[in-house]
Amino acid sequence: MERRKHSIECADADADAFGANSNLDGLAVSSPPRESSKRRPRNYQDDFDEAESDLLERNVDQGVANLDELAAPAPDENPGEGPVRYHRSLEEEEKDIRQRRSAEEDVDSKRHPTERESPRERLLWQLYIYSWLVLFSIFGTLARLGVEWLTSYPNAPVTTNVLWANFGGSLVLGFLQEDRVLFAEERNRDALDPHGPSSTTDHEKEKKREMGKRQAELLAAKKAIPMYIGLSVGFCGSFTSFSSFMRDLFLGLSNDLVGKQASLAPRSAGWSVCSVLGIATLEVTVSLSALALGAHVAIALFPLLCKIPKMNSARFMNPLAIILGFGCWLGAVFLAIWPIRDRWRGQVVFALVFSPLGCILRYQLSLRLNGISKSFPLGTFAANIFGTAVLGLAYALQHAPLYPTDGKIGGGILGCQILAGITEGFCGCLTTISTWVSELRSLRKHHAYVYGTATIVLGFSFVTVIIGSVHWTIGISQPACTLT
Repeated sequence: MERRKHSIECADADADAFGANSNLDGLAVSSPPRESSKRRPRNYQDDFDEAESDLLERNVDQGVANLDELAAPAPDENPGEGPVRYHRSLEEEEKDIRQRRSAEEDVDSKRHPTERESPRERLLWQLYIYSWLVLFSIFGTLARLGVEWLTSYPNAPVTTNVLWANFGGSLVLGFLQEDRVLFAEERNRDALDPHGPSSTTDHEKEKKREMGKRQAELLAAKKAIPMYIGLSVGFCGSFTSFSSFMRDLFLGLSNDLVGKQASLAPRSAGWSVCSVLGIATLEVTVSLSALALGAHVAIALFPLLCKIPKMNSARFMNPLAIILGFGCWLGAVFLAIWPIRDRWRGQVVFALVFSPLGCILRYQLSLRLNGISKSFPLGTFAANIFGTAVLGLAYALQHAPLYPTDGKIGGGILGCQILAGITEGFCGCLTTISTWVSELRSLRKHHAYVYGTATIVLGFSFVTVIIGSVHWTIGISQPACTLT
């Protein structure tokens, strides 16, 4: 009784002391959740992991097991704003799924030998994926170029135009990763609601658990849909560009990053270093914020999207993607050969010709290399670094006199247009910010800082050595096909 009385008195004293500051949000907010290594009770995440395990086995058979756009958890891991939040890192997701698959692989292969896809079905499924990748890489390139042009105007507050393209692509990826409706097999709001119904009795708790398991299956199933892979890998990856980000870093270092109709003013090396740090901080923080914002938009639109009637569109959309994807690509090639207007080739057409090649190469690098290390996605890293190096080479050639072409800058108008297409199309789609920030958000903090820092430092080193060796020796000139 004495101990209880003492506790009540302490609580009253705390309430009196807090009373004067009871409306301060800085005091009212709860403490940040702690990540615990202790064994926790079975919950929704366990059901989701089992669904992910089944999905991974299917994805291994179909050849898309190492895509981090599919493996990464949703940006908002607590959409229902529950009292307890458990963070699931990308390393944990991949480790747990592979452990389950390794333990069940032999049993499942013996128990269900007829459920394996035939080579014909697997080939058709891969054709659907490549068709969506080609189509959405073209759309992503158009979106990136359009956003860059819209944000390039006199006295613009931000001169790194690719920033807004990276913002848009990261926002769309965050929306796709968090979305529970668009690719769901059913539009039952109760079955998809992250909040879930309140449960008091044992029967209601069991019903909620079954509903949570169904939710997990629906969320995991969308990652095996070719159109979803095309949107997340193709559109978002092509909408954003890591190589253009590195190019802007170098232009900030060399004092060549100016807005439209602006003039250059000399500055010291110290200000150039500040410019590099400012651009790097702005790009990373804005893209990470966009990823979270996209998840919040998906949560906010959840009630509205549930009202949209479900259509079994895969039956005609996947075959249509084959026609549209390769048809648009072939059309871009024809426009490059016989342009309606010559200026279009340098601005858009050559970029559309090269963009599917960069997207498909990034897709293959992710499949083959991302599974090597759980804490360092080598596929995305290799795509970003290689694409940045190619951009540096193309940019240097585009702005320097080429002696095999009688000293013409960039090899003349046609050569300059081809190099511009490689820069904006191939390199823009080979490198990605959306997947990169999704991996940074999903990895453990130590691994995320190592991975992010290594990517920026190595990419910036490549463009500095390649472009800088031309810029600080013979100098760079205005390209023959000026795009402004």
